[in-house]
Amino acid sequence: MKQNTINKLTGYGFMMPYLTLFIIFLIGPLIFGLGLSFYRWEMLSPAPPKFIGLENYQEALGHPYFRKALWATTRYVTMAVPIKILLALLIAALINTLRNSHQAIYRAAIFMPGMITISVAGILWRWFYNNEFGLFNTYLMRFFDFRIPWISDPNWAMKSIVLMTMWWSVGGTVLILSAGLKQIPKRYYEAASIDGASGIRQFFYITLPLLKPILLLVTVLNVIGAFQVFGQTFMITRGGPELSTRVLVQYIYDTAFHYYRMGYGSAMSWLLFLIIAIFSIIQFRLYRGKQTNEN
Repeated sequence: MKQNTINKLTGYGFMMPYLTLFIIFLIGPLIFGLGLSFYRWEMLSPAPPKFIGLENYQEALGHPYFRKALWATTRYVTMAVPIKILLALLIAALINTLRNSHQAIYRAAIFMPGMITISVAGILWRWFYNNEFGLFNTYLMRFFDFRIPWISDPNWAMKSIVLMTMWWSVGGTVLILSAGLKQIPKRYYEAASIDGASGIRQFFYITLPLLKPILLLVTVLNVIGAFQVFGQTFMITRGGPELSTRVLVQYIYDTAFHYYRMGYGSAMSWLLFLIIAIFSIIQFRLYRGKQTNEN
């Protein structure tokens, strides 16, 4: 047996444990869920699963609860993603101006909230948002003599979820952008300084253009993560008030595990997958179009 063949077989051997688990716990359930989406399977009903084709998908697209959950998810995505990327870019740029010995400390401090599980963070922020004795309203009453209905008013609830998400998850995006900023050669900034370019002009004409691939990456990752939001709304508002924060994943969860409509829940999961895939493809195509025009 040739050495190249031996090397290939050795590589496949090392990959087999991961590939086996990947197929069993990801690919397998994915295919099973796709097949299940074409069946009417209600676990509380004595009737056996029945093949109904695309009826589950048709029901989801025409159901007002699905559309309301999709609208709540869209509102969250359009608020959370731009704010998080802009905030993370600002924080990463500020950290990058510090001494190297201090940068690690600030990066760790920004990332630390993300190490808290969503259940603990959700309980903590639910107390912060409490109308009567929450931390935020306590200080608002003391200094400004008014309260904000953080999670009891439909106009405020989703904004409150976004605020909590910024605190909890902005650290990961900051780390990725910080790594991207480190890859930009310093000679570009030195040449710009010699030419008299201010810090702001350097940021817009050097930092942002060279950071575009990293910005695309964090945008796609954040869009995918935002469409799958669940823990924040589930722990803080339970989807209320008036279903204003019941996002699509929570509606799928309620349908499948509270009402035991497994086929319908699987169909909605695949619709969510298609929505995420479409948005990701659009972002990549827009980025490639810009790159082609610039070249």
